[in-house]
Amino acid sequence: MKNIAVIGAGTMGNGIAHTFAQSDYKVHLIDISEDSLKRGMDTISKNLDRMVSKEKITEDEKNKTLSNLTTFTSIAEGVKGVDLVVEAATENTDLKLKIFKDLDENTDANTILATNTSSISITQIAAAVSNPERVIGMHFMNPVPIMKLVEIIRGYNTSDEITHTIMELSKKLHKVPVEVNDYPGFVANRILMPMINEAIETLYNGVAGVYEIDTVMKLGMAHPMGPLQLADFIGLDVCHSILEVMYDGFKNPKYAPCPLLTNMVRAGKIGVKSGEGFYDYSESRKAEQVSEQFSS
Repeated sequence: MKNIAVIGAGTMGNGIAHTFAQSDYKVHLIDISEDSLKRGMDTISKNLDRMVSKEKITEDEKNKTLSNLTTFTSIAEGVKGVDLVVEAATENTDLKLKIFKDLDENTDANTILATNTSSISITQIAAAVSNPERVIGMHFMNPVPIMKLVEIIRGYNTSDEITHTIMELSKKLHKVPVEVNDYPGFVANRILMPMINEAIETLYNGVAGVYEIDTVMKLGMAHPMGPLQLADFIGLDVCHSILEVMYDGFKNPKYAPCPLLTNMVRAGKIGVKSGEGFYDYSESRKAEQVSEQFSS
């Protein structure tokens, strides 16, 4: 297995493409938007530059990684001749089902089809494919080039052979694969999202402020990042979508998104990517922080 297609050039997609390319796989990065592909490739290049500056890789290794990447705006063209497709599009069930229908029509029957979904049922996604035994979940963690974990999720029909192949492939990427079963949120988000949601409820109920809640979790629980800041980095819209999937799947009110989270998503304050969430990431705030640093 040497030829990989990655669908989606956003944060997760470009990170997955980077990881495969750096491990010397030939990667087709696919997105319907040329602008998204350019941003994705720029991100990969900048991340590789950072690795070179930290002496984690050489300039030659950076160039070789970039040479392993080719971009496409067509799924039909991008998946020709590949051994594995990893779908990393937006966390939207209808969109993923449409993509997998396209993949069913445009890939060889032996091509493995993986999804990076963080919560949507693998079995449901696999239902869009004529031979669902070749569909599996590969849930990478962000930032993909750095984080070691990959949740490997078996759908109801996923074959033992496909599961074994993807587990071994993940190890070749220098990741640690963990096999889990197909239930809403799997393991990572089934535990993480209720914690984030409870932190938002704690803020919503006026128990403490943003800084105070995050400080308690960082200093008291040894978390590298507080849950509200982490939610900003994940994207509040993504957190909201995952919670809705789990609430719909389990019919348990503990998974219902906090009203504050819902309102922030409706207002477009969804974290780092919008410039504001529980924290301010705007350019003006960055300038203020630089000024505060030099005046202190």
